[in-house]
Amino acid sequence: MFNIVLYQPEIPPNAGNIIRLCANTGCSLHLIEPLGFHLDNRLLIRAGLDYHEFASLKRYKNFEEWKLKNPDLRIIGFSTKAVIRYTDFSFKKGDALLFGPETRGLPNQILEDLGSKNLARIPMISNSRSMNLSNSVAVATFEAWRQLGFPG
Repeated sequence: MFNIVLYQPEIPPNAGNIIRLCANTGCSLHLIEPLGFHLDNRLLIRAGLDYHEFASLKRYKNFEEWKLKNPDLRIIGFSTKAVIRYTDFSFKKGDALLFGPETRGLPNQILEDLGSKNLARIPMISNSRSMNLSNSVAVATFEAWRQLGFPG
C-alpha cells in the first residue's frame, strides 16, 4: 500500500497507534533512528495492542540509510511549513509519507531537499502549532488510501 516513514519519533503511544494503523491499512512502517523509546516499551505495546505481528516494521540508523535502501520511493513530507494541502496531492501506491518527530517536525535540510512540491500540510485553524503525530499519519494515510479507492 503506502510506506509510513517516521523520522526520529519520540513518543511511544504515538508509534503504537501508528503500528496499529499500518496493520489495519496494509502500510509498511519505517522507523528512522534515533528513536525516543525502545520497541519493547509498555506504552508502545499497549497502544499497538496485539497488532504488532500484523504490521511490517523496519528500522534504519539514519535518513541516509533509509534513502539508500528505498531509492525508488516517491517521498511526500508532511510539515506545518508546507504550502500545498495534503488533499491536493495525487497519491500513488507505494508512496513514502514522511513525518518528523513530535516536538520539532522534519529538519530544515530534509524540507529543502524534498522541495516545496513534495511537501504537504494538513490544514488547522490559525495560531495552531501542530496536530498529534498519530492523528496526522491517520489523516494522511486515509486520504491517500481513499484516492486509490480503498483497495484491499
